[in-house]
Amino acid sequence: MILVENGPEGRPAIFRDADRLILAETPDEVLPALEELDRAHAEGAWIAGWAGYEAGMALESRLRPLLRQPQDEPLLAFGVYRQPLSAREFHTQADAQAAGVRIAPFQPLIGQQEYRASFARLADYIAQGDCYQVNLTFPMQGQLLQGSAAGLYGALARVQPVGHGAFVDLGRGPAILSRSPELFFALDADGMIETRPMKGTAPRDPDPARDHALARALAADEKTRAENLMIVDLLRNDIARIARVGSVRVTELFHVQTLRTVHQMTSRIIGQLSERPRLSALMQALFPCGSVTGAPKIRAMEIIAELEPHARSVYCGSIGWMAPDGRAAFNVAIRTLRLFDDGRLMVNVGGGVIHDSTADGEWEEALWKARFADPARICG
Repeated sequence: MILVENGPEGRPAIFRDADRLILAETPDEVLPALEELDRAHAEGAWIAGWAGYEAGMALESRLRPLLRQPQDEPLLAFGVYRQPLSAREFHTQADAQAAGVRIAPFQPLIGQQEYRASFARLADYIAQGDCYQVNLTFPMQGQLLQGSAAGLYGALARVQPVGHGAFVDLGRGPAILSRSPELFFALDADGMIETRPMKGTAPRDPDPARDHALARALAADEKTRAENLMIVDLLRNDIARIARVGSVRVTELFHVQTLRTVHQMTSRIIGQLSERPRLSALMQALFPCGSVTGAPKIRAMEIIAELEPHARSVYCGSIGWMAPDGRAAFNVAIRTLRLFDDGRLMVNVGGGVIHDSTADGEWEEALWKARFADPARICG
């Protein structure tokens, strides 16, 4: 089943009992799987599922040789459905089971010295002009000690409501629990596309005055605004590949959104698609989202492949749905946990590095982003 918080009509929805599952287990299967989904969609089906970060590498010939295959996980997994259902029953069960959840603290799978070494290499690339910004990330591992996947999702939802959360358990690979606040793209029935890149983070403070000051400082910070603007330009160019000439516009720039554990800067870009939406075309033009790669995108992804020793899997990928009439909503799969059969929990964190970033500052910002899954918060 697949739960999406930002479902049709903006309400949570569940997709159950797929007519069939469409998986890509290898790079060569990614594009054919997307084209099979296009055919099902054209025949009037709903489609819902997820694509991992590495699926985007499989769609680009320069990146495919660098692809690191996630272990025991597909690159892409979607279901073909007749219609979505209400999510009310799932939310009730998840909330009821939340109190029984216990998890062990998350620990980074790389040390801070290893991160500093990767950061230093990345800083050299930026100084040499290879790229303007690169999103450098690392995984953290925890353990589900007690409770269910649904209960853990309910516990996470209590801590931080988000607009683009998702819960996925298709029986293949780990269960996915996404508490994403970031929209990758949305489509309406008339082919209008919208994306809201999220770039720039500051911690919350329990004191209201200090918290307000942190939000104002984030809004005014030149580094953060430069980082956000680079991604806005990247996504504007990506959307222009599939949009009518002259239709792409930035309608909101440098807006600070306050979440339960962090302040986050977002912007908004819209455009009008030049043809009926096809998931294969959308993914080839846009995926992965530029907010989790860097700019220029292809060079940034080459550097990521060199510097990050672990596959990202669904992290920095996308989870979402598409209706028969062309409406769609896909998130950017950040703040996203993977729960394996043995109880292992994986969460990845990171951030965009530019010329005046510091290794220690980026390390601390990444750890802030993991606070949404802090056992002290969700098991209290």
